[in-house]
Amino acid sequence: MYYIGAHVSAAGGAGNAPENAIKINANAFALFTKSQMQWAAKPLTKKDIELFKTNCEKYNFNRNQILPHDGYLINLGHPQEEGLQKSRLAFIDEMKRCETLGLTKLNFHPGSHLGQISEEESLMRIAESVNLAHQQTSGVMAVIENTSGQGSNLGYKFEHLAFIIEHVKDKTRIGVCIDTCHTFTAGYDLKSETGWTQTWNDFDRIIGFDRLAGMHINDSKKPLSSRVDRHAPIGEGTLGIEPFKRLMNDSRFENIPLILETPEEERWKQEIELLRSFCRHQ
Repeated sequence: MYYIGAHVSAAGGAGNAPENAIKINANAFALFTKSQMQWAAKPLTKKDIELFKTNCEKYNFNRNQILPHDGYLINLGHPQEEGLQKSRLAFIDEMKRCETLGLTKLNFHPGSHLGQISEEESLMRIAESVNLAHQQTSGVMAVIENTSGQGSNLGYKFEHLAFIIEHVKDKTRIGVCIDTCHTFTAGYDLKSETGWTQTWNDFDRIIGFDRLAGMHINDSKKPLSSRVDRHAPIGEGTLGIEPFKRLMNDSRFENIPLILETPEEERWKQEIELLRSFCRHQ
């Protein structure tokens, strides 16, 4: 089964997210459990929690079909102690919010060295941050998202993700989310058939498909190896339509949330239908 959805709004409370997902005929979704541009947020209320769980059950969304995302301000590889501690506290809070909602994954961007420390030192800080979050929560997997490598952002190489995983103590609670746009602009050629095969062979060798906990399904406005993160509608960017046809007929991508983050929200329903139309065996 392919679980296809989008990063839907949770405005007015997390309980609204499942309803917004159903409106676009999704059978998976992502959400922010708080404002993505604020450090702190009020605790989830009992009403918020109950409505979220009730609507997930009502619309048949199980935990494996939901991939929440943490806030954009968090930088777990921050070179300065104040920024690092602030990020860690916010990340732990996000993990706890997922735990409270009964969710089992939290997608996060690895972090940035900001040109002040080495890549390895920053990557180690990210791993240590995950270890600290694991110590204070239970049942929630930290899911690292690969990046385009824009600026000083880490996570644009599969080796970066593998390094973090290697230094996370609880291997049962660490996974990865691969973004198709980020992968392509970081230098992995998903466009050609040969490049597609090579990319996923490299992924399996360096990280392993057992770590793949979700995907972000986006075309790219920018070309291969541009190191610029700009999403485009499916089939209308530099990736084109063929990679998405391959993806939707590859069993390795079944049973995980496949989440659209394409720029035109009003087209999500249409894009979900397009992706489903590619599946030859469903």
